[in-house]
Amino acid sequence: MHKHSIAELAAGLRGKKFSSRELTQHFLKRIDAHDGALNSYVTITAERALKQADAADAVLAAGNAGLLTGIPIGQKDIFCTKGVRTACGSKMLDTFIAPYDATIVEKLDAAGMVMLGKLNMDEFAMGSSNETSFYGPVCNPWDKTRVPGGSSGGSVACVAAGLAPVATATDTGGSIRQPAALTNLTGIKPTYGRVSRYGMIAFASSLDQAGVVARSAEDAAYVLQAMSGFDPKDSTSVERPVDDLVSGLNTSIRGLTIGLPKEYFADGMSAGVRERIEQAIATLTQLGANFKEISLPNSPLSVPTYYVVAPAEASSNLARFDGVRYGHRADGAKSLEELYKRSRGEGFGAEVQRRIMIGTYVLSHGYYDAYYLQAQKVRRLIYDDFKRAFADGIDLVLSPTATDVAFKFGENSDDPVAMYLNDIYTIAANLAGIPAMSLPCGFVDGLPTGFQLMGNFFAEARMLNVAHQYQQATDFHTKWPTEYAS
Repeated sequence: MHKHSIAELAAGLRGKKFSSRELTQHFLKRIDAHDGALNSYVTITAERALKQADAADAVLAAGNAGLLTGIPIGQKDIFCTKGVRTACGSKMLDTFIAPYDATIVEKLDAAGMVMLGKLNMDEFAMGSSNETSFYGPVCNPWDKTRVPGGSSGGSVACVAAGLAPVATATDTGGSIRQPAALTNLTGIKPTYGRVSRYGMIAFASSLDQAGVVARSAEDAAYVLQAMSGFDPKDSTSVERPVDDLVSGLNTSIRGLTIGLPKEYFADGMSAGVRERIEQAIATLTQLGANFKEISLPNSPLSVPTYYVVAPAEASSNLARFDGVRYGHRADGAKSLEELYKRSRGEGFGAEVQRRIMIGTYVLSHGYYDAYYLQAQKVRRLIYDDFKRAFADGIDLVLSPTATDVAFKFGENSDDPVAMYLNDIYTIAANLAGIPAMSLPCGFVDGLPTGFQLMGNFFAEARMLNVAHQYQQATDFHTKWPTEYAS
Protein backbone atom coordinates (compact mmCIF):
# COMPACT_ATOMS: atom_id res chain seq x y z
CA MET A 1 0.00 0.00 0.00
CA HIS A 2 2.89 2.39 0.69
CA LYS A 3 3.81 2.47 -3.02
CA HIS A 4 0.38 3.70 -4.13
CA SER A 5 -0.29 7.31 -5.11
CA ILE A 6 -2.89 9.32 -3.20
CA ALA A 7 -5.41 8.79 -6.01
CA GLU A 8 -4.79 5.04 -5.89
CA LEU A 9 -5.15 4.97 -2.10
CA ALA A 10 -8.40 6.96 -2.35
CA ALA A 11 -9.71 4.49 -4.95
CA GLY A 12 -8.73 1.59 -2.71
CA LEU A 13 -10.60 3.09 0.23
CA ARG A 14 -13.74 3.67 -1.85
CA GLY A 15 -13.53 0.23 -3.42
CA LYS A 16 -13.24 -1.31 0.07
CA LYS A 17 -9.95 -3.02 -0.82
CA PHE A 18 -8.76 -1.79 2.56
CA SER A 19 -10.04 0.51 5.29
CA SER A 20 -8.41 3.67 6.57
CA ARG A 21 -7.66 1.80 9.83
CA GLU A 22 -5.84 -0.92 7.87
CA LEU A 23 -3.99 1.68 5.81
CA THR A 24 -2.97 3.57 8.96
CA GLN A 25 -1.82 0.38 10.67
CA HIS A 26 0.27 -0.46 7.59
CA PHE A 27 2.18 2.83 7.85
CA LEU A 28 2.50 2.58 11.66
CA LYS A 29 4.09 -0.88 11.20
CA ARG A 30 6.52 0.52 8.64
CA ILE A 31 7.44 3.36 11.00
CA ASP A 32 8.05 0.80 13.75
CA ALA A 33 10.21 -1.32 11.43
CA HIS A 34 12.28 1.37 9.73
CA ASP A 35 12.32 4.65 11.58
CA GLY A 36 14.82 3.57 14.20
CA ALA A 37 17.50 3.82 11.50
CA LEU A 38 16.18 7.00 9.86
CA ASN A 39 15.01 9.12 12.86
CA SER A 40 12.43 10.91 10.72
CA TYR A 41 9.70 10.99 13.39
CA VAL A 42 10.10 12.63 16.81
CA THR A 43 6.57 11.79 18.02
CA ILE A 44 4.27 8.97 16.87
CA THR A 45 0.58 9.71 17.41
CA ALA A 46 -0.73 6.17 16.90
CA GLU A 47 -3.78 6.44 19.18
CA ARG A 48 -4.89 9.72 17.61
CA ALA A 49 -4.23 8.34 14.12
CA LEU A 50 -6.38 5.26 14.66
CA LYS A 51 -9.24 7.41 16.03
CA GLN A 52 -9.00 9.64 12.96
CA ALA A 53 -8.89 6.56 10.72
CA ASP A 54 -12.05 5.14 12.34
CA ALA A 55 -13.79 8.49 11.85
CA ALA A 56 -12.65 8.50 8.20
CA ASP A 57 -14.00 4.98 7.71
CA ALA A 58 -17.39 6.15 9.02
CA VAL A 59 -17.40 9.05 6.55
CA LEU A 60 -16.42 6.69 3.72
CA ALA A 61 -19.20 4.30 4.66
CA ALA A 62 -21.70 7.18 4.61
CA GLY A 63 -20.58 8.15 1.12
CA ASN A 64 -19.55 11.67 2.11
CA ALA A 65 -15.79 11.31 1.65
CA GLY A 66 -13.46 13.71 -0.12
CA LEU A 67 -10.40 12.53 -2.01
CA LEU A 68 -8.11 12.91 1.03
CA THR A 69 -10.46 11.21 3.52
CA GLY A 70 -8.61 8.47 5.34
CA ILE A 71 -5.19 9.20 3.78
CA PRO A 72 -2.30 9.28 6.32
CA ILE A 73 0.09 12.23 6.54
CA GLY A 74 3.14 13.25 8.58
CA GLN A 75 3.26 16.76 10.09
CA LYS A 76 6.51 18.68 10.40
CA ASP A 77 7.10 19.42 14.06
CA ILE A 78 7.02 23.17 13.41
CA PHE A 79 3.19 23.15 13.26
CA CYS A 80 1.26 23.38 16.53
CA THR A 81 -0.89 20.31 17.14
CA LYS A 82 -3.36 20.47 20.03
CA GLY A 83 -2.46 18.14 22.88
CA VAL A 84 0.69 16.89 21.11
CA ARG A 85 4.28 17.98 21.77
CA THR A 86 5.47 20.64 19.29
CA ALA A 87 9.21 21.01 19.87
CA CYS A 88 10.43 22.54 16.58
CA GLY A 89 13.58 20.41 16.83
CA SER A 90 14.73 22.27 19.95
CA LYS A 91 15.44 21.56 23.60
CA MET A 92 13.90 24.99 24.21
CA LEU A 93 10.43 23.56 23.40
CA ASP A 94 11.03 19.94 24.38
CA THR A 95 8.14 19.93 26.89
CA PHE A 96 5.77 22.27 24.98
CA ILE A 97 2.31 20.78 24.43
CA ALA A 98 0.49 23.01 21.95
CA PRO A 99 -2.94 24.23 23.20
CA TYR A 100 -4.31 24.65 19.67
CA ASP A 101 -3.92 23.38 16.11
CA ALA A 102 -2.17 25.36 13.37
CA THR A 103 -4.59 26.38 10.61
CA ILE A 104 -3.11 23.91 8.11
CA VAL A 105 -3.47 21.10 10.65
CA GLU A 106 -7.13 22.10 11.07
CA LYS A 107 -7.61 22.15 7.30
CA LEU A 108 -6.03 18.75 6.71
CA ASP A 109 -7.97 17.28 9.65
CA ALA A 110 -11.16 18.72 8.13
CA ALA A 111 -10.24 17.08 4.82
CA GLY A 112 -10.22 13.75 6.66
CA MET A 113 -6.46 13.12 6.66
CA VAL A 114 -4.92 10.96 9.38
CA MET A 115 -1.89 12.37 11.26
CA LEU A 116 0.69 9.63 11.86
CA GLY A 117 3.02 11.80 13.93
CA LYS A 118 5.37 14.78 14.10
CA LEU A 119 8.46 14.90 11.92
CA ASN A 120 12.06 15.72 12.81
CA MET A 121 13.62 18.94 11.55
CA ASP A 122 16.58 21.26 11.99
CA GLU A 123 16.24 23.30 15.18
CA PHE A 124 13.77 26.14 14.54
CA ALA A 125 14.14 25.30 10.82
CA MET A 126 17.74 26.59 10.79
CA GLY A 127 19.88 24.26 8.70
CA SER A 128 20.44 22.68 5.31
CA SER A 129 21.26 19.14 6.41
CA ASN A 130 19.00 18.19 9.35
CA GLU A 131 22.07 17.91 11.58
CA THR A 132 21.02 20.63 14.06
CA SER A 133 17.95 18.96 15.59
CA PHE A 134 17.96 18.41 19.37
CA TYR A 135 16.57 14.96 18.56
CA GLY A 136 19.52 13.93 16.43
CA PRO A 137 20.17 13.92 12.68
CA VAL A 138 17.85 12.38 10.09
CA CYS A 139 19.37 9.90 7.60
CA ASN A 140 18.82 9.94 3.86
CA PRO A 141 16.99 6.71 2.84
CA TRP A 142 19.07 6.55 -0.36
CA ASP A 143 22.32 6.39 1.62
CA LYS A 144 22.19 6.51 5.40
CA THR A 145 25.72 7.94 5.62
CA ARG A 146 24.39 11.09 3.89
CA VAL A 147 22.11 13.96 4.94
CA PRO A 148 18.54 14.23 3.64
CA GLY A 149 18.80 18.03 3.37
CA GLY A 150 17.16 20.49 5.68
CA SER A 151 15.34 21.80 7.44
CA SER A 152 12.49 19.48 6.39
CA GLY A 153 14.72 16.40 6.59
CA GLY A 154 12.22 14.36 8.60
CA SER A 155 9.44 15.18 6.14
CA VAL A 156 11.38 13.99 3.09
CA ALA A 157 12.98 10.96 4.73
CA CYS A 158 9.62 9.58 5.88
CA VAL A 159 8.00 10.00 2.46
CA ALA A 160 11.04 8.73 0.53
CA ALA A 161 11.11 5.58 2.69
CA GLY A 162 7.36 5.03 2.48
CA LEU A 163 6.68 5.81 6.15
CA ALA A 164 3.91 8.23 5.08
CA PRO A 165 2.36 8.87 1.65
CA VAL A 166 2.86 12.63 1.98
CA ALA A 167 4.10 15.19 4.52
CA THR A 168 3.91 18.86 5.33
CA ALA A 169 7.07 20.96 5.29
CA THR A 170 8.18 24.60 5.48
CA ASP A 171 10.52 26.68 3.35
CA THR A 172 12.34 29.81 4.54
CA GLY A 173 15.29 29.66 2.11
CA GLY A 174 14.83 26.33 0.34
CA SER A 175 13.89 23.91 3.14
CA ILE A 176 11.26 22.14 1.05
CA ARG A 177 13.00 22.15 -2.33
CA GLN A 178 16.62 21.25 -1.41
CA PRO A 179 15.67 18.18 0.70
CA ALA A 180 13.13 17.12 -1.94
CA ALA A 181 15.90 17.15 -4.57
CA LEU A 182 18.24 15.12 -2.35
CA THR A 183 15.64 12.38 -1.73
CA ASN A 184 13.91 12.06 -5.13
CA LEU A 185 10.67 13.78 -4.11
CA THR A 186 8.48 16.57 -5.40
CA GLY A 187 8.28 19.55 -3.04
CA ILE A 188 6.42 22.81 -3.49
CA LYS A 189 6.65 26.15 -1.69
CA PRO A 190 3.59 28.22 -2.66
CA THR A 191 3.40 32.00 -3.00
CA TYR A 192 3.99 33.83 0.29
CA GLY A 193 0.55 34.32 1.85
CA ARG A 194 -1.15 31.49 -0.09
CA VAL A 195 -1.04 29.12 2.92
CA SER A 196 -1.69 30.31 6.47
CA ARG A 197 1.28 30.59 8.83
CA TYR A 198 -0.98 30.69 11.92
CA GLY A 199 0.28 28.09 14.37
CA MET A 200 3.58 27.65 12.53
CA ILE A 201 6.47 28.51 14.87
CA ALA A 202 8.17 31.50 13.24
CA PHE A 203 11.79 31.55 12.09
CA ALA A 204 11.87 34.52 9.65
CA SER A 205 8.32 35.80 9.29
CA SER A 206 8.66 37.55 5.92
CA LEU A 207 10.19 34.44 4.33
CA ASP A 208 8.56 31.39 6.00
CA GLN A 209 5.97 29.51 3.98
CA ALA A 210 4.30 26.13 4.48
CA GLY A 211 4.12 23.56 1.69
CA VAL A 212 4.15 19.87 0.80
CA VAL A 213 6.58 17.08 -0.05
CA ALA A 214 5.12 14.16 -2.01
CA ARG A 215 6.04 11.40 -4.43
CA SER A 216 4.59 13.24 -7.43
CA ALA A 217 3.25 16.60 -8.57
CA GLU A 218 -0.25 15.11 -8.63
CA ASP A 219 -0.06 14.06 -4.97
CA ALA A 220 1.36 17.48 -4.03
CA ALA A 221 -1.49 19.22 -5.86
CA TYR A 222 -4.17 17.34 -3.91
CA VAL A 223 -2.69 18.24 -0.52
CA LEU A 224 -1.71 21.82 -1.36
CA GLN A 225 -5.26 22.41 -2.58
CA ALA A 226 -6.60 21.42 0.84
CA MET A 227 -4.04 23.55 2.73
CA SER A 228 -4.45 26.77 0.77
CA GLY A 229 -6.75 29.70 1.37
CA PHE A 230 -7.27 32.94 3.28
CA ASP A 231 -7.00 32.84 7.05
CA PRO A 232 -8.19 35.88 9.08
CA LYS A 233 -5.96 34.72 11.95
CA ASP A 234 -2.82 35.35 9.83
CA SER A 235 -2.22 39.01 8.97
CA THR A 236 0.05 37.99 6.06
CA SER A 237 -2.55 35.66 4.52
CA VAL A 238 -3.77 36.78 1.09
CA GLU A 239 -7.54 37.11 0.57
CA ARG A 240 -7.80 35.68 -2.92
CA PRO A 241 -9.69 32.66 -4.29
CA VAL A 242 -7.65 29.46 -4.51
CA ASP A 243 -7.07 28.20 -8.04
CA ASP A 244 -8.02 24.64 -8.95
CA LEU A 245 -4.61 22.96 -8.75
CA VAL A 246 -5.77 19.56 -9.98
CA SER A 247 -7.99 20.02 -13.05
CA GLY A 248 -5.19 21.58 -15.15
CA LEU A 249 -2.54 18.93 -14.50
CA ASN A 250 -3.12 17.28 -17.88
CA THR A 251 -3.13 20.52 -19.88
CA SER A 252 -0.58 20.56 -22.71
CA ILE A 253 2.50 22.70 -22.07
CA ARG A 254 3.04 23.31 -25.78
CA GLY A 255 3.94 26.94 -26.45
CA LEU A 256 4.92 27.72 -22.86
CA THR A 257 8.04 29.88 -22.51
CA ILE A 258 10.47 28.87 -19.78
CA GLY A 259 13.35 31.15 -18.82
CA LEU A 260 16.87 29.85 -18.12
CA PRO A 261 18.68 32.44 -15.97
CA LYS A 262 22.33 32.51 -17.01
CA GLU A 263 23.40 33.36 -13.45
CA TYR A 264 22.07 29.96 -12.26
CA PHE A 265 24.08 27.99 -14.82
CA ALA A 266 27.51 29.47 -14.08
CA ASP A 267 30.30 27.65 -12.23
CA GLY A 268 29.49 25.86 -9.01
CA MET A 269 27.11 23.15 -10.17
CA SER A 270 28.45 19.58 -10.40
CA ALA A 271 28.87 18.13 -13.89
CA GLY A 272 26.46 15.29 -13.12
CA VAL A 273 23.68 17.61 -11.95
CA ARG A 274 24.20 19.85 -14.97
CA GLU A 275 23.86 16.88 -17.32
CA ARG A 276 20.59 15.73 -15.70
CA ILE A 277 19.12 19.21 -15.93
CA GLU A 278 20.09 19.51 -19.59
CA GLN A 279 18.27 16.20 -20.16
CA ALA A 280 15.21 17.59 -18.35
CA ILE A 281 15.27 20.67 -20.58
CA ALA A 282 15.42 18.37 -23.64
CA THR A 283 12.41 16.41 -22.38
CA LEU A 284 10.37 19.56 -21.77
CA THR A 285 11.34 20.79 -25.23
CA GLN A 286 9.98 17.56 -26.72
CA LEU A 287 6.75 18.23 -24.82
CA GLY A 288 6.46 21.56 -26.61
CA ALA A 289 7.95 24.08 -24.17
CA ASN A 290 10.16 26.86 -25.51
CA PHE A 291 13.30 27.92 -23.68
CA LYS A 292 14.86 31.35 -23.57
CA GLU A 293 18.00 32.55 -21.82
CA ILE A 294 17.23 35.35 -19.37
CA SER A 295 19.18 37.33 -16.79
CA LEU A 296 18.37 37.73 -13.12
CA PRO A 297 21.40 39.94 -12.41
CA ASN A 298 20.87 40.39 -8.68
CA SER A 299 20.34 36.69 -7.87
CA PRO A 300 24.02 36.18 -6.89
CA LEU A 301 23.31 38.56 -4.01
CA SER A 302 20.59 36.30 -2.63
CA VAL A 303 22.70 34.39 -0.10
CA PRO A 304 24.30 37.41 1.63
CA THR A 305 20.95 39.23 1.58
CA TYR A 306 19.17 36.26 3.11
CA TYR A 307 21.78 35.88 5.85
CA VAL A 308 21.10 39.44 6.97
CA VAL A 309 17.29 39.43 6.70
CA ALA A 310 16.60 35.93 8.08
CA PRO A 311 18.81 36.13 11.21
CA ALA A 312 17.47 39.64 11.93
CA GLU A 313 13.91 38.34 11.95
CA ALA A 314 14.96 35.20 13.83
CA SER A 315 16.62 37.21 16.60
CA SER A 316 13.35 39.11 17.05
CA ASN A 317 11.05 36.05 16.83
CA LEU A 318 13.13 33.96 19.22
CA ALA A 319 13.42 36.70 21.87
CA ARG A 320 10.23 35.36 23.46
CA PHE A 321 11.96 32.10 24.38
CA ASP A 322 13.67 33.27 27.57
CA GLY A 323 12.61 30.75 30.21
CA VAL A 324 10.14 33.26 31.69
CA ARG A 325 7.56 33.85 28.99
CA TYR A 326 8.16 30.69 26.95
CA GLY A 327 10.55 27.79 26.67
CA HIS A 328 13.13 25.91 28.72
CA ARG A 329 13.89 27.37 32.17
CA ALA A 330 17.30 26.78 33.76
CA ASP A 331 17.36 25.42 37.31
CA GLY A 332 18.95 27.23 40.26
CA ALA A 333 19.52 30.68 38.74
CA LYS A 334 20.39 33.29 41.40
CA SER A 335 19.26 36.38 39.46
CA LEU A 336 16.92 37.29 36.62
CA GLU A 337 19.86 38.04 34.33
CA GLU A 338 21.41 34.65 35.07
CA LEU A 339 18.03 32.99 34.43
CA TYR A 340 17.77 34.58 30.98
CA LYS A 341 21.35 33.77 30.03
CA ARG A 342 21.36 30.18 31.19
CA SER A 343 17.86 29.38 29.90
CA ARG A 344 18.74 30.59 26.39
CA GLY A 345 22.25 29.13 26.51
CA GLU A 346 20.94 25.71 27.54
CA GLY A 347 17.81 25.77 25.38
CA PHE A 348 19.24 26.84 22.03
CA GLY A 349 21.75 24.86 19.97
CA ALA A 350 24.89 26.31 18.37
CA GLU A 351 23.39 27.15 14.96
CA VAL A 352 20.41 28.97 16.49
CA GLN A 353 22.73 30.93 18.81
CA ARG A 354 24.92 31.84 15.83
CA ARG A 355 21.97 33.24 13.87
CA ILE A 356 20.58 35.13 16.88
CA MET A 357 24.00 36.77 17.33
CA ILE A 358 24.18 37.72 13.63
CA GLY A 359 20.63 39.06 13.70
CA THR A 360 21.13 41.07 16.86
CA TYR A 361 24.32 42.56 15.42
CA VAL A 362 22.78 43.66 12.10
CA LEU A 363 19.84 45.26 13.92
CA SER A 364 21.98 47.04 16.51
CA HIS A 365 22.40 50.81 16.72
CA GLY A 366 24.90 52.05 14.15
CA TYR A 367 24.71 48.91 11.98
CA TYR A 368 21.01 48.81 11.03
CA ASP A 369 21.46 51.14 8.03
CA ALA A 370 24.69 49.48 6.92
CA TYR A 371 23.33 45.92 6.95
CA TYR A 372 19.59 45.43 7.43
CA LEU A 373 18.36 48.44 5.44
CA GLN A 374 20.86 47.72 2.67
CA ALA A 375 19.73 44.08 2.54
CA GLN A 376 16.09 45.12 2.20
CA LYS A 377 17.02 47.35 -0.76
CA VAL A 378 18.83 44.46 -2.47
CA ARG A 379 15.84 42.24 -1.74
CA ARG A 380 13.70 44.66 -3.74
CA LEU A 381 16.15 44.46 -6.66
CA ILE A 382 15.90 40.65 -6.63
CA TYR A 383 12.10 40.92 -6.66
CA ASP A 384 12.29 43.41 -9.56
CA ASP A 385 14.42 40.96 -11.59
CA PHE A 386 11.68 38.31 -11.44
CA LYS A 387 8.93 40.87 -12.05
CA ARG A 388 10.73 42.05 -15.20
CA ALA A 389 11.24 38.50 -16.48
CA PHE A 390 7.57 37.57 -16.08
CA ALA A 391 6.48 40.88 -17.64
CA ASP A 392 8.67 40.03 -20.66
CA GLY A 393 6.63 36.92 -21.42
CA ILE A 394 8.40 34.27 -19.35
CA ASP A 395 5.85 31.81 -17.93
CA LEU A 396 8.20 29.97 -15.59
CA VAL A 397 11.88 29.98 -14.67
CA LEU A 398 13.89 26.74 -14.58
CA SER A 399 17.09 26.28 -12.59
CA PRO A 400 19.02 23.71 -10.59
CA THR A 401 17.68 23.07 -7.08
CA ALA A 402 21.00 22.17 -5.44
CA THR A 403 24.62 22.32 -6.56
CA ASP A 404 25.19 18.60 -6.03
CA VAL A 405 23.69 15.39 -4.62
CA ALA A 406 23.37 14.71 -0.88
CA PHE A 407 26.62 15.18 1.04
CA LYS A 408 27.93 13.06 3.91
CA PHE A 409 27.26 13.82 7.57
CA GLY A 410 29.78 16.26 8.99
CA GLU A 411 31.12 17.27 5.58
CA ASN A 412 30.10 20.93 6.00
CA SER A 413 29.64 21.06 9.78
CA ASP A 414 32.80 23.11 10.43
CA ASP A 415 32.13 25.59 7.64
CA PRO A 416 28.85 27.51 8.10
CA VAL A 417 29.35 29.47 4.87
CA ALA A 418 29.73 26.26 2.82
CA MET A 419 26.55 24.97 4.49
CA TYR A 420 24.69 28.22 3.71
CA LEU A 421 25.66 27.94 0.02
CA ASN A 422 23.53 24.77 -0.25
CA ASP A 423 20.57 27.10 -0.70
CA ILE A 424 22.20 29.29 -3.34
CA TYR A 425 19.58 28.44 -6.03
CA THR A 426 16.52 28.46 -3.78
CA ILE A 427 16.78 31.57 -1.61
CA ALA A 428 15.81 34.13 -4.28
CA ALA A 429 12.26 32.76 -4.53
CA ASN A 430 11.75 33.32 -0.79
CA LEU A 431 13.14 36.86 -0.93
CA ALA A 432 10.80 37.64 -3.85
CA GLY A 433 7.82 35.80 -2.33
CA ILE A 434 7.12 33.82 -5.51
CA PRO A 435 6.15 30.11 -5.66
CA ALA A 436 8.79 27.49 -6.45
CA MET A 437 9.08 23.73 -6.53
CA SER A 438 11.63 20.95 -7.04
CA LEU A 439 11.07 17.68 -8.87
CA PRO A 440 13.26 14.65 -9.60
CA CYS A 441 15.27 14.56 -12.84
CA GLY A 442 17.59 11.59 -12.48
CA PHE A 443 20.52 10.16 -10.55
CA VAL A 444 24.22 10.93 -10.19
CA ASP A 445 26.32 8.02 -8.87
CA GLY A 446 23.13 6.39 -7.61
CA LEU A 447 21.91 9.45 -5.71
CA PRO A 448 18.90 11.54 -6.76
CA THR A 449 18.93 15.10 -7.98
CA GLY A 450 16.23 17.53 -9.09
CA PHE A 451 15.49 20.74 -10.88
CA GLN A 452 13.57 23.80 -9.77
CA LEU A 453 10.64 25.64 -11.33
CA MET A 454 9.81 29.18 -10.19
CA GLY A 455 6.61 30.97 -11.16
CA ASN A 456 4.93 34.33 -10.97
CA PHE A 457 2.78 35.08 -7.94
CA PHE A 458 -0.02 32.48 -7.52
CA ALA A 459 1.23 30.41 -10.49
CA GLU A 460 1.15 27.17 -8.48
CA ALA A 461 -1.29 25.55 -10.93
CA ARG A 462 1.00 26.28 -13.89
CA MET A 463 4.08 24.90 -12.10
CA LEU A 464 2.25 21.72 -11.07
CA ASN A 465 0.94 21.32 -14.63
CA VAL A 466 4.48 21.43 -16.08
CA ALA A 467 5.81 19.14 -13.35
CA HIS A 468 2.99 16.62 -13.92
CA GLN A 469 3.52 16.62 -17.69
CA TYR A 470 7.25 16.06 -17.15
CA GLN A 471 6.50 13.18 -14.76
CA GLN A 472 4.16 11.61 -17.32
CA ALA A 473 7.10 11.53 -19.75
CA THR A 474 9.72 10.29 -17.26
CA ASP A 475 9.87 7.73 -14.46
CA PHE A 476 12.53 9.18 -12.12
CA HIS A 477 9.91 10.04 -9.47
CA THR A 478 8.74 6.41 -9.34
CA LYS A 479 12.15 5.08 -8.23
CA TRP A 480 12.58 3.87 -4.65
CA PRO A 481 15.62 3.40 -2.42
CA THR A 482 16.21 -0.39 -2.60
CA GLU A 483 15.96 -0.99 1.17
CA TYR A 484 12.47 0.55 1.36
CA ALA A 485 10.92 -0.60 -1.92
CA SER A 486 9.17 -3.73 -0.61
